[in-house]
Amino acid sequence: MRPSGRRRDQMRPVSLEPGFAKYAEGSCLIRFGETHVLCAATVQERVPPWMRNSGSGWVTAEYGMLPRSTHSRTDREAARGKQSGRTQEIQRLIGRSLRAVTDLSGFGERQIVVDCDVLQADGGTRTAAITGAWVALQLAFATLIEKGAIAASPVYSHVAAISCGIFDGQTVLDLDYAEDSKCQADANFVLTDAGGIIEIQGTAETEPFSEDRFHELFTLAKQGVAELGALQRKALGHG
Repeated sequence: MRPSGRRRDQMRPVSLEPGFAKYAEGSCLIRFGETHVLCAATVQERVPPWMRNSGSGWVTAEYGMLPRSTHSRTDREAARGKQSGRTQEIQRLIGRSLRAVTDLSGFGERQIVVDCDVLQADGGTRTAAITGAWVALQLAFATLIEKGAIAASPVYSHVAAISCGIFDGQTVLDLDYAEDSKCQADANFVLTDAGGIIEIQGTAETEPFSEDRFHELFTLAKQGVAELGALQRKALGHG
């Protein structure tokens, strides 16, 4: 039995609340159980210097955890004077994941910055951030369409992410903190809802796991991402 009482193939309750941030061109508050992440997309009428006069835009992300998003207070990284390696890794992952499903030549020389702020953490913050960021990005492009700046969204596929792992000898979907802190292996899968692979991060925590076990994890992840894709479309009013 999982600590939460969930079935091995059952995600935590997931909700997406689009338009949560009043002033952002696109935003989404995503909840994976007790993990809550606010994703807000900003449209900037410029691109990084190295992209000027290229005719293409850019999509990037920033990620952070509020000081009391965890059990004890963590100092703000701004107060420390630098970002941690973990923060840099996660925000690069979010940016790569969004760019993988976006035609960068389809929205002019603009930059979209998606800020992903963890309000409360209980495992799976990066996967929740990617899933919510995709909705925020779509809404930002919808704002550009409404203004007549572009004709159609340059996002050509869904992307969502989910964690899977081996806990107490069984493969399970969507690890919460109680499982993530004690699992034998864990992996993050960034996929399209059609099963296309964008990125997979997998680690054995105690001993190596087999290829067969990996395929079990991948099967669970594809199921989870398909469910998340349906929730994303519903949040956008597409079904």
